[in-house]
Amino acid sequence: MKLLVLATVAVTALAALSGCADKAAETARADCAAPAGDVNVYSSRHYDTDLALYEDFTCETGIKVNRIEADADALIERIQSEGEFSPADLLLTVDAGRLWRAEEAGIFAPVDSDVLKQRLPANLRHPEGLWFGLSTRARIIIYDKSKGAPEGLANYADLADPARKGEICMRSSSNIYNISLLSSIIAHKGAAEAENWAKGVVANFKQAPQGNDTAMIEVVAAGQCRISVVNTYYLARYAGGDAKDKAIFDKVGVIFPDQDGVGTHVNVSGAGLIKTAPNRENAVKFLEYLTSESAQRYFADGNNEYPAAIGLKANSAVEQLGSFKADKLGVAEIGRGQAQAVTIFDRAGWN
Repeated sequence: MKLLVLATVAVTALAALSGCADKAAETARADCAAPAGDVNVYSSRHYDTDLALYEDFTCETGIKVNRIEADADALIERIQSEGEFSPADLLLTVDAGRLWRAEEAGIFAPVDSDVLKQRLPANLRHPEGLWFGLSTRARIIIYDKSKGAPEGLANYADLADPARKGEICMRSSSNIYNISLLSSIIAHKGAAEAENWAKGVVANFKQAPQGNDTAMIEVVAAGQCRISVVNTYYLARYAGGDAKDKAIFDKVGVIFPDQDGVGTHVNVSGAGLIKTAPNRENAVKFLEYLTSESAQRYFADGNNEYPAAIGLKANSAVEQLGSFKADKLGVAEIGRGQAQAVTIFDRAGWN
């Protein structure tokens, strides 16, 4: 009975949240496809531009997108609680760490799609087809331009150099982006070297970890910290913003780390099919659509992310940051190292 009640509540919520989609359907263009069922998306992406992406898919296929938006962990727990009665068809979220959590929760079903295999590079696909990377973002080093480029800073490893003492501001170790970065370091260099790195960075902190990526950009631009680490799409927002934002952007220098080695750490937004999906066929169509050129442009132009599909270019705002060699480490591998990364951060005193 509890599962049935949960399912009823979820369906009601989906209906309420899809009201905008219903209204859009009523005024759909004459060239849009006839109604062809539904797909229910549980999403932790909170970007307004995704709404246009959903509407484009509905127009193209006739499949209406119903959505529930919440924090990724809450959505994973909700799908587990709803059990076999869950209306969820897809989980759409950001970062390999959250995709890994969903995988560990056992809520995904494999998808065998030639379209997805052709469009996405192997490192952005789960090896068993449990989830797929749909857009990427690089984790870069930024610095205060007024003080000049820090000498000898070219790689993530250099952040642990004692020469950087008192220069670094960072987000909390509980932040999923930092966990995934450390997980990639574990994969490449081993746990012992990763722990030495984390301890070295902690020793160089100017202040206790706090704030988000946006805050890190602004403290560096203001000269309060010389160095930080952020995701590219946050900085690109300033490049494409108003005069105040552009003034902040102009004060920040960019380093794409490890260009002489494995390349800059890259993470994803991604999605996976729920194993109890009531609209499996429509869900797979939506997954495939999300890797199409039109959908990839929404990711790129709407949120300054890099397209995941092979052969497509980023938008002008993020291209202003510069070209770079990306780390080709499999995103699934980044996910697997999450728990060990958290333990290392705790031992290093990275709060």
